Amino acid sequence: MVMLRTFSVGGPKVKAAALAPLSGATYLGPVNCQRLVLVGDAHLGRGSLQAEHAFLAFLDAVPALGDGLVVTGDLFEFWFTYHRSIPRQGTRVMAALAQLRRRVPILMIGGNHDRWGGTFWQEQLDIEFAPHEARFEAAGRQALAVHGDGISETHWSARVLHQILRHDATVALYRAVHPDLGMWLVDRLSGYLGDRERTVAEVDRSARRQEEWARARLASEPSLGLVIMGHTHRAAAVSLSPGQLYVNPGAWFDGYRYALVREGQASLLQFTP
Repeated sequence: MVMLRTFSVGGPKVKAAALAPLSGATYLGPVNCQRLVLVGDAHLGRGSLQAEHAFLAFLDAVPALGDGLVVTGDLFEFWFTYHRSIPRQGTRVMAALAQLRRRVPILMIGGNHDRWGGTFWQEQLDIEFAPHEARFEAAGRQALAVHGDGISETHWSARVLHQILRHDATVALYRAVHPDLGMWLVDRLSGYLGDRERTVAEVDRSARRQEEWARARLASEPSLGLVIMGHTHRAAAVSLSPGQLYVNPGAWFDGYRYALVREGQASLLQFTP
């Protein structure tokens, strides 16, 4: 049984706003989840609309698949919340998530493409959003969800870019730019700053780094029962010790992959629209 109850967003624990009903709304209160659905790395907005339409169908099906959803990051190819503006290309998915939130609790982890969500997801949609990492309770033990960038990179340039994009000064500078200009810059620079094509050997090394990091984290924190990651686009479900799991659902754009965690076990699955 998984209980989405208390999250730690890169620091002290805070009560999960995603699970507290909004005033005047009919959202769910605290919910005990027995089947936790994991999905991420859809990079919606990068390719054709087919992956987005399939993802919308997937969100419709989530209540039948499980009773809690964790998005592991990079749901969008790019997302940035200004004080009064949001990217219009994410409107359909945003609306579908809002509808789904009325039925199940949702936790979104920020990825290296979409961690600049600010307070939008929590304040407007009642979806818990963690730009870096989140903790929640799973079957009486702690679970940790992170996207994984900054952990699995094998090239120095990716590590440097990771530090630049996370820096508060970079975020503040970009927020000062008019949204139209900001989105234009992203479109023009995405070919230089975005993910390059990696060899199979590089992906293998990144996946090994992630698993090694998860093993070390679980070993150093015996209370952790589940580590969830994304980023490498390589699906993994590894039982590292009795009662401890490492799970990466893989990339949604790669065959509509997702994962399901229930009864202490993880299943790697593919969705058929």
